[in-house]
Amino acid sequence: MTLPQLDAFGAPAVPSGVAVLGIPASIGQLTAYHAQAVGEPRGTVLFVPGFTGSKEDFRDFLPLLSALGWDVWAYSQRGQGDSVGPVGAGNYSLELFAADVFEVAAIVGNGAPVHLLGHSFGGIVAPEAVIAHPEAFLSLTVLCSGPNGWAGRHAETSEILAEGGSMGLWNRNNPHTVGQADELLTPDMAFLRLRAARTSSDNLRAGAYILRTHVDRSVEIAAAGLPVLIAHGEFDDAWPIEAQRAMAVRIGADYQVIPGGAHSPQLEAPGATVAILDRFWANHQPAIGTAELQSTQQYKE
Repeated sequence: MTLPQLDAFGAPAVPSGVAVLGIPASIGQLTAYHAQAVGEPRGTVLFVPGFTGSKEDFRDFLPLLSALGWDVWAYSQRGQGDSVGPVGAGNYSLELFAADVFEVAAIVGNGAPVHLLGHSFGGIVAPEAVIAHPEAFLSLTVLCSGPNGWAGRHAETSEILAEGGSMGLWNRNNPHTVGQADELLTPDMAFLRLRAARTSSDNLRAGAYILRTHVDRSVEIAAAGLPVLIAHGEFDDAWPIEAQRAMAVRIGADYQVIPGGAHSPQLEAPGATVAILDRFWANHQPAIGTAELQSTQQYKE
């Protein structure tokens, strides 16, 4: 399959060995990073980013995994950053987010099952895709995400989004940037503000509602029959750590605490995160026929 090459989104440089590609999903074009495996391919991995996030959350992390032989992809979900952002909250249901995961996985895996990782809000979306289509995946990793929402979660966020949209939320969280020109900000901060401006307010409103009302799917995840890893940074303060640990017990999942990590351990403790993920995926390799199929996939980039 030929996937279109895209320009980088925002100012930060894309690392060497990482391509920016368009994914032709049913909803429209979703944007992705692809770091092709170095040496003998060991399997394909797909990352799903979290609330207010995008593929750029894994920009510097993907080459660390591709250097170990993993063919690694991260995409921006519908309404995130430079991915297509349909108008209307009805376009951002949990079922539709999960349907995108299944569709993207089929494309990047060239029809073969892939290892799936969901971070934070992506850790709610990814299990839904696994529950609906377990045959499309080799394993599931839930990174810094919990089993269910709780009353009042993101209630203030929802109010701010209703009044000021995505930029209203950005300005609340980053008041020091209000009125500042891009050149007065660091490149990373200027990018994050651009991403906020380009992120769909409907995506965020729907995401906040999903985070607040989501119910525990541990039983259904376990019934899907895939190897599961529940992992979080030792300092994760976005999801109750005990809830994440208990979720792993209910599923019968591998459970790992990432030393030095907080809510985004791929940024805060990349080396420790790579080691844990590499070990988990290596222990759950596909059958020979699937591995051969994955190793022969080719994309014109």
